[in-house]
Amino acid sequence: MSRPRPGGTVLSGDADWWRQAVVYQIYPRSFADSNGDGIGDLPGITSRVPYLRDLGVDAVWLSPFYPSALADGGYDVDDYRNVDPRFGTLYDFDTMLAALTEAGIKLIIDIVPNHTSNRHEWFQAALAAPKGSPERDKYLFRDGTGPDGEEPPSDWTSAFGGSAWERVEDGQWYLHRFAVEQPDLNWDNREVREDFLQTLRFWSDRGVAGFRVDVAHMTAKRLPDELPTMEQLRAMPFDGNHPTLDRDEVHEIYAEWREVFNSYDPPRTAVAEAWVPAHRRARYASAEGLGQAFNFDLLQAPFEADAFRDVIARNLDLAVQSGSSTTWVLSNHDLVRHATRYGLPHDPEEFKQGRTWLLSRGTEPVLEADRGLRRARAATMLELALPGSAYVYQGEELGLHEVADIPDDARQDPTFARKPGRDVGRDGVRVPLPWTATGESYGFGPGAAHLPQPEWFAEVAASGQSDDPTSTLSLYREAIATRHRLQCEEQLEWVDTGHEDVLAFSRPNGWTCVTNFSAKPVDLPAGHVLLASAELDAEGRLPAETTVWLQR
Repeated sequence: MSRPRPGGTVLSGDADWWRQAVVYQIYPRSFADSNGDGIGDLPGITSRVPYLRDLGVDAVWLSPFYPSALADGGYDVDDYRNVDPRFGTLYDFDTMLAALTEAGIKLIIDIVPNHTSNRHEWFQAALAAPKGSPERDKYLFRDGTGPDGEEPPSDWTSAFGGSAWERVEDGQWYLHRFAVEQPDLNWDNREVREDFLQTLRFWSDRGVAGFRVDVAHMTAKRLPDELPTMEQLRAMPFDGNHPTLDRDEVHEIYAEWREVFNSYDPPRTAVAEAWVPAHRRARYASAEGLGQAFNFDLLQAPFEADAFRDVIARNLDLAVQSGSSTTWVLSNHDLVRHATRYGLPHDPEEFKQGRTWLLSRGTEPVLEADRGLRRARAATMLELALPGSAYVYQGEELGLHEVADIPDDARQDPTFARKPGRDVGRDGVRVPLPWTATGESYGFGPGAAHLPQPEWFAEVAASGQSDDPTSTLSLYREAIATRHRLQCEEQLEWVDTGHEDVLAFSRPNGWTCVTNFSAKPVDLPAGHVLLASAELDAEGRLPAETTVWLQR
């Protein structure tokens, strides 16, 4: 029996719809602006539902839309059961959800359990309460070190740079693994756990189909009396006992969430953002836990046949272990768009340290934009041919590149301010979309956008691509439609191509995907051509850096 709120959207359909779904990520600030304030909003999304329907996606993942100071793009949440007035109202949310549902598109929303904002009523109450109070127990407060506790409890640094500790007026310090405006929650506190269960029910009752769980591996923490140094913390293994990451107790939290999800018909889904070693990922994706977990391995892989095959084989094996399906991601709101990544030399060390993004300023090495897009189209078709769910980040269907030339005074990402000279931040992948070739914000809204858009957006606007059969938008539409038509069991079989730079696999219904990773054309295997990421050459060979789908 489904449990909708009075007047809420009632979900129906296959409980396993998510296993091979195509999910489109919307970063709401940058999708569509309905009122001209420069910020995307929920009515703007509603106005673009026909576009999403024509694209053919199964679901939308909506990044945070909650009340927030936007210190970290909305991941600093003031109220988990409301809508930021800049984005609209709960009525606007319900209207958007109803429009998506009518179009056959399900909705997944972001949930942020590791931390609240520093404006959340809990944190404000904690600041007003004394040391050792129940209010402070919802967070991770510690006394400082040194004379009069003037030094932080440890030398830990936050993910965004600077100390991971912030001092309050009475001298105590609170932990924030991200921005100072994002105090970490204490998940040993029962009230914290109960309140999040209520939040899951609140949105599920409205008709939300599932949840993307932000940094799902970080909620459970056990801080010893004597804190390790940052160097010691980084050296600790992921074995379930790390003080702050991927503790075994985290799965007790998600087992309770699963009980809530399963109380609905169909059960609500969830996908974990868990940056953990591959062998630790399966528990997050288990049927007793969140049910699915992101695999980000393709985000870190070079455009090489061996690298892709290794990632695919490893993650399909992990999916068997968890009983879930795997996920495939090439771009998202946190990382440089894959059309740009593939147009630059791959440097694993710089990627791990985040410095790769410095090249977004247009310095060396120079972006090979056309090659990057050609590779991105090939990689996307390969991704969409794989068993499992595929995540598409807004704008990649337009072939967008990273926006490099954002003035320093226009940047909004806290990583830019807290890591000066080392990281330009994530704004380049969050620039508002170009819907039309003209207009002050290229159709994003009636006025200027909250981040500056480059002039080349006119050349890649959705309006210009929609009726062009050779455009990247048309390729995505046709590939997603063909994927749906050919959907089959979650299996593949590798096909020997005789070329080490050509990767091929077949699905159980005779659908074969062949990707030429090399810089030279190769002979095309036998079969009827269904779709190709680039035009075949005059001799019918598979061009360099191109994917083709064949039907035997």
